Amino acid sequence: MGAIKTKGIIIAENNMGDFDKMVTILTPNGKIGCSARGARRPKSQLMAGTQFLCFGEYMLFKGTNTYTLNSCETIEIFYPIRTDLEKLQYASHITKIIQDVTYENQNTYKILQLYLNTLYVISQTDIDLEFVLSIFKLRLLCLLGFTPIVDKCVQCNTQENLNYFSLKDNGLKCENCGKQDTGAIQLSESTKKAILYITMAPAKKLYSFQIAQENKKQLAMISKLYTDVKLEKEYKLQ
Repeated sequence: MGAIKTKGIIIAENNMGDFDKMVTILTPNGKIGCSARGARRPKSQLMAGTQFLCFGEYMLFKGTNTYTLNSCETIEIFYPIRTDLEKLQYASHITKIIQDVTYENQNTYKILQLYLNTLYVISQTDIDLEFVLSIFKLRLLCLLGFTPIVDKCVQCNTQENLNYFSLKDNGLKCENCGKQDTGAIQLSESTKKAILYITMAPAKKLYSFQIAQENKKQLAMISKLYTDVKLEKEYKLQ
């Protein structure tokens, strides 16, 4: 029991009683569910900092079984997302995935970093949102331990003609092995390079590339299928 000071972002909020809230905060050390008493009162100092997608610094009190939010300082509210329905739709979609793969007392520093970087790109740029989603999903899977093998054929280990992506075998396959895998997807050279970049790029440069529209569609298909298979759930944009 005691006070905890942490940075984090609100990934869920629910009304409780007449003026209170229950919020879920994603922190570098996992997600935390806590009560925010009086946060819905018009003059509450907790009102702004307990809104969905608010990133801030939070002072929590840990009781025997629960957390209570004592104070917060807002750092970023991603205002352009709040005023654009399409951006909000994509931000909510990635948040749903984040909620499913994070837990309490988990090292989520890199996941939080990816999430914040992605929200910033959605908020502050005009990059194709479906393209952003594709990159986010593949990179998140890498952080969760599902990094696809991209430097050699996952079946025969050759480094030549890696033109297929195998969903069941988690990576690239050569021409010969790929043709024998009925579920493997044939890749364009541009899509293959995009997958290589996504798996290895520095966090701050993850979204610093572009590919042609037809390759974006192929990347989106691979990203969606690979995510659904590895997380054992079909994610649909609502």
